Amino acid sequence: MAKILIVEDDEEIALLERDYLEVSGYEVEVKSDGNGVAEQVIHGDYDLLILDLMLPGVSGYDICKAIRDQVDIPILMVTAKTETIDKIRGLGLGADDYIAKPFDPAELIARVQAHLRRFERLTHRTQETQQEEHIVAEREICIGNVRIQTRSWKVYKGEEEIKFPHREFELLKFLALNPNIVFSKETLFERIWGYDYVGDSATVTVHINRVREK
Repeated sequence: MAKILIVEDDEEIALLERDYLEVSGYEVEVKSDGNGVAEQVIHGDYDLLILDLMLPGVSGYDICKAIRDQVDIPILMVTAKTETIDKIRGLGLGADDYIAKPFDPAELIARVQAHLRRFERLTHRTQETQQEEHIVAEREICIGNVRIQTRSWKVYKGEEEIKFPHREFELLKFLALNPNIVFSKETLFERIWGYDYVGDSATVTVHINRVREK
């Protein structure tokens, strides 16, 4: 059973999210402010985080920034803000998806299910390749001073290891394996996020920028 943490200061919305998720078979915890959330997520055993942006104590932006390179789980941001700049900022800090209030609970469930399926496939694939490492030699892609170890999911710039969440790693590896080819956002979205992902190709631009920064 997947374990989900909801961080939401609106009690009515938090209870609505909790009830729908529990009916769908998930274990759910709810927290009403941002204080201590980053440490709770880092040391907890959660499979997905539903995070409001505007929180008392510590904002969702700051929480996302603090945990993104520490814990590789899907982060779904929920907020009343609908401006593009807020969406881009949230995604730029490492959120995987964005849903604006008011929302249809069925859409929330669909997004949660899509992210958990995707993450489970990625995690299973990583475990399989790690188990095979003692049999099959590590495949390493080298481009300049960047080394991408495809089996252990590690990236080095010089001697420094750079942390890449699963989706960013998949994007980097795909581009490295297909040099000198121009891909549209739509093509990258289909290849990396998959057809079952509920979202749009604008997400690709934000993740490309994160990869470039690293």
